[in-house]
Amino acid sequence: MGRIEIPQRSSAVLSFPSEAREALAVKRREFITLLGGAVAWPLVARAQQRERMRSVGVLTPFAAHNTEGQNRVTAFAQALQQLGWSVGQNARLHYRWGDGTSATMQKYAAELVALAPDVILADSSAALSPLLQATQTIPIVFAIVADPVGAGYVETLARPGGNATGFTPFEYGVAGKWLELLKEIAPRVSAAILRDPAIAAGPGQFGALQAVAPSLGVELRAVNVRDADEIERSIAGFAQGSNGGLVVTGSAAAAAHRDLIVTLAARHRLPAVYNARLYGEIGGLVCYGADFLDQFRRAAGYADRILKGEKPADLPVQAPTKYELVINLKTAKALGLDVPSTLLARADEVIE
Repeated sequence: MGRIEIPQRSSAVLSFPSEAREALAVKRREFITLLGGAVAWPLVARAQQRERMRSVGVLTPFAAHNTEGQNRVTAFAQALQQLGWSVGQNARLHYRWGDGTSATMQKYAAELVALAPDVILADSSAALSPLLQATQTIPIVFAIVADPVGAGYVETLARPGGNATGFTPFEYGVAGKWLELLKEIAPRVSAAILRDPAIAAGPGQFGALQAVAPSLGVELRAVNVRDADEIERSIAGFAQGSNGGLVVTGSAAAAAHRDLIVTLAARHRLPAVYNARLYGEIGGLVCYGADFLDQFRRAAGYADRILKGEKPADLPVQAPTKYELVINLKTAKALGLDVPSTLLARADEVIE
């Protein structure tokens, strides 16, 4: 029998011209790229949103070379960094340093608001007041603002209600402690109370001192701290023939004139109690008040929460959690005072 030949399948049936094969390959690569991009796009978008540069304004009444001002903003910036906000990577800080005057603070507040930052840090009432005049929408976190409710900055401590919230340096009851400390370290029958009448906390602190003065047998005299000349005249007049001392209440104006106040207390040999440790570092006799740097660290926590979407209106204003008692023994010796051992035992820091 003859061999049966099986016809071979034509290769033309299984192949495409080279031009068609190349076109198909190109379309396949384009499809894969499109598919992959569709899957990856949400991840890329989320990463870009997470790393978006955020803007933070800082307004302080201190000059740029002032040590206390530098310490405050550094504490804030370092706390922000610990919370994941790195300057130059995902955050940018805009600083405005003041000189304590109303005109300068208003100017710098307007400049910061014009930059439209995501949040602004306000150092004390001297910064907060002009900022609230400049904006009612940009979130503001404040530190060391006494009586924000009485000043009209917030509706209530628990529910601030507007675009500002933060930290207050004391409750009015602490003012009585200042007078008690003055009586304990140097019994006096009169005390000049340095206060700023232009802020709500000025009369408020004076009222709290008046409430405890009769029980301590101390007569009070109000001394305004509006300008250096008034401070010098008032303290010099009070010191003449009086068995008195000084109590320096909390205000940005007093802090701005702290060198003058401490110098005058030494010149007229007046024992004095101050509301913050920054006075003790330059020769103030006794200081009792909140840990200011801790307030700025906590303010960074509020700024972080706002940058992540929370609203100032929903963040309660908080009172201090840390108070400090500082005694300057060098000043006590210069005034001829013997500090009671019981008072020294309670001190957080003794400067010798």
